[in-house]
Amino acid sequence: MAFSKHLAQTSPYPMGIEVERAEGCYIWDKNGKKYLDLISGIAVSNIGHRHPHVINAIIEQLDKYLHVIPFGEFSQDPQNQLADKLASLLPESLNCSYFVNSGTEAVEASLKLAKRLTGRHEVVAMNKSYHGATHGSLSVTGNEVKKQQFRPFVPGTTFIDFNDTSQLERITEAHAAVILEPIQGDAGVRIPDKAYIQALRKRCTAVGAQLIFDEIQTGMGRTGTLFAFEQFDVVPDILCTAKAFGGGMPIGAFISSQENMELLTHDPVLGHITTFGGHPVCCVAALASLEVMTNENWIEKVKHKSQLFNELISHKSIVELRSIGFMFAVALASEEKVNEVINALLDRGIIGFYFLSCRDAFRLAPPLCITEDEIKWACDQINEVLEGFL
Repeated sequence: MAFSKHLAQTSPYPMGIEVERAEGCYIWDKNGKKYLDLISGIAVSNIGHRHPHVINAIIEQLDKYLHVIPFGEFSQDPQNQLADKLASLLPESLNCSYFVNSGTEAVEASLKLAKRLTGRHEVVAMNKSYHGATHGSLSVTGNEVKKQQFRPFVPGTTFIDFNDTSQLERITEAHAAVILEPIQGDAGVRIPDKAYIQALRKRCTAVGAQLIFDEIQTGMGRTGTLFAFEQFDVVPDILCTAKAFGGGMPIGAFISSQENMELLTHDPVLGHITTFGGHPVCCVAALASLEVMTNENWIEKVKHKSQLFNELISHKSIVELRSIGFMFAVALASEEKVNEVINALLDRGIIGFYFLSCRDAFRLAPPLCITEDEIKWACDQINEVLEGFL
């Protein structure tokens, strides 16, 4: 393998591409082979790899300063400007951002905030959900295979079925929060009914539970709006984002109202603290990425391009094609077929991927900047590969 024996691995079967460089929708290996990245680094490179506006912002910040002090102590323009930009794009009740290092930290901190707000400790989460790999995030993740070797977890979590209105009565005055992905990504792109999300919002309000939306994967234009919650005509109490938020740099955020966030400043002081959260280089990259998405109209084009994928990926071996915006799950007959297809696509210079919790489907999550010609070529390749495995 191309990996150092001193580098920890996550599985026995990595894809193993030896990356030389990346640009736009493409990655090149050390042999010069070119790959169309149809997973965007798992929903990270929404505006493509190394967008010039992001690179220029990073270079400009490098000439000023890097880390100077843990989050919250010094006033830094990159943090202030990014928070102001987010507030301008979100509802008034989501006007205050806390910047962290990753999606799983955003989830951890949002659960802490909900407990601080309500004085309660129990949480409702969804079966088949995925919220990250740290202990608290795994506690609210509905995947027993990923959890079984790491127990015990944080107590007090109840799991209900996603998109099942009949189970909402199990949310009570004992619960601090309900946490969910508005579209379940790792479960294989599971899209709820609008009526379900609205009923969930109503139930949380009625019992005083905080509604936490994990938009780590669905945010930043991936579903055809900046955040997926916009499509359900509801507003969460706490919003988590990461992945594509940084334009390729590592940053996450949990977002709520200024009134709510102030509770983390006292009783105790430093209710949440992070050394590298809000790193100035990551913040300027995130701001530049938001500027690209809001100025270049890529989000508005996602619906049309998504329809093109749905029309062109067409083969009798496909059991189901589930999609919203640029989130696709192509379900096949078995996990073995999925693995064969992913490997065959890689040979043809196309990067697809699997789901952790839905192994009979392969994942596509293209960059928003992909062209119609690139979509047509990719779909032809996918159909040819599927035909070869009949």
